[in-house]
Amino acid sequence: MAIKKYIYAYFKIKENNSSIPKEIIGGITTFMTMAYIIFVNPAILSKAGMSYSAVLVATALSASFGSILMGLLANYPFALAPGMGLNAYFTYTIVMQLGYTWQSALGAVFISGLLFFLLTLVRIRQLLIKGIPESLKNSMSAGIGLFIALIGLEQGGVIIRNEQTLISMGNLGELGPILTLIGIIIIAIFRARGIHGAILIGIVSVWIVAIFTGGTTFNGFFNVPPPISPVFLKLDLKSAIDVGFYSIVFVILFVDLFDATGTFIGVAKQGGFMINGELPRMTRALSVDAITAMFGALMGTSTTTAYVESTTGILAGGRTGLTAVIVGILFLLSIFISPLASSIPMYAIAPALVIVGAYMTQSIVDIDWGDFTESLPAFLLIIFMPFTFSIANGIVMGVITYPILKLFSGRLKETTPLLWILAAIFILRFIYMGVFIGHSY
Repeated sequence: MAIKKYIYAYFKIKENNSSIPKEIIGGITTFMTMAYIIFVNPAILSKAGMSYSAVLVATALSASFGSILMGLLANYPFALAPGMGLNAYFTYTIVMQLGYTWQSALGAVFISGLLFFLLTLVRIRQLLIKGIPESLKNSMSAGIGLFIALIGLEQGGVIIRNEQTLISMGNLGELGPILTLIGIIIIAIFRARGIHGAILIGIVSVWIVAIFTGGTTFNGFFNVPPPISPVFLKLDLKSAIDVGFYSIVFVILFVDLFDATGTFIGVAKQGGFMINGELPRMTRALSVDAITAMFGALMGTSTTTAYVESTTGILAGGRTGLTAVIVGILFLLSIFISPLASSIPMYAIAPALVIVGAYMTQSIVDIDWGDFTESLPAFLLIIFMPFTFSIANGIVMGVITYPILKLFSGRLKETTPLLWILAAIFILRFIYMGVFIGHSY
């Protein structure tokens, strides 16, 4: 009874009109809706040459650490895990396109997390957020969504490379593309019916079909956690401090800055936590996000961030940090399911990427498409991400074109000094390096 009273008092459960059972249900619900990251994140990072099983453990430990810390320090039902979008940037741009090692990429993740933490403490974060137009903030999420969806369709074999048309439809007579499309439909149906865990249900459904059709083999459910040593403390900070790496660190910091803040505010609005337009304990929440990013880099995974799926736990009754703690405990237990994870084929995970991409493009409706000085920079930012296979290129195009259009439209007052500084940096880098950030050096 003493422990129960302490829990109620620490998390202020009664003050938030909740109960321990409601918080537990909320935590289980949130975990079910974001558990797909346990499989998706190692599937993406393994393409960079990292150990799949080791990244799975790193993913689970990072999500566990971040969610528990969020619950204990900020007392919010916000769960954290390695973020979609930045894991793709980590693999497909930093490692596969630019040719850096994944160890260097982990170093960049750690440094960006440290900078994010310092910016949060000195409250420069607020200035950065206010200095970037809403249309560009909203288009970032949409562009990353299309980028992730493109990766999912390619990994599932639905689209393939084509020398004449760049990309084209894959062979829909093969098992992979067929099950990828079926998985998308399954997840969409469950999502449309408001069933929690739709993405996880889709992954498991396709995986089961793949087992019975001979597309994969079942390796069991539980086992001793695989060693994390292949990725643990393998970050290369020395190479990440190289001059040519500054832009990469900036992109990670930039995207995580707005992604984390936007997610916190969006989830807080859904849960009714906002007071007079502000989120109490926001600095604590963002500090936890930054600390977890550094922790994740040490463990061996790409940038962690808050998950919008936290809203499902809130809708299920979770109102306090106890919900996030429950999520963290469940992620910790998930490190024992590596045999199950190793038997899940990529085309079972590909539908999750497409659906997550669809989630992220919802912000496109908040862009003022009737104002060309707003819509064109947003449009360029969105399309350059998937078309150039780089999140950074999209950000560059949006940030450069926005102030220029405003200037020559006689609307200079609608820009900010920060925006001009960023645009100048990108333009100078384009001139002297001859390429966009995120392409090649």
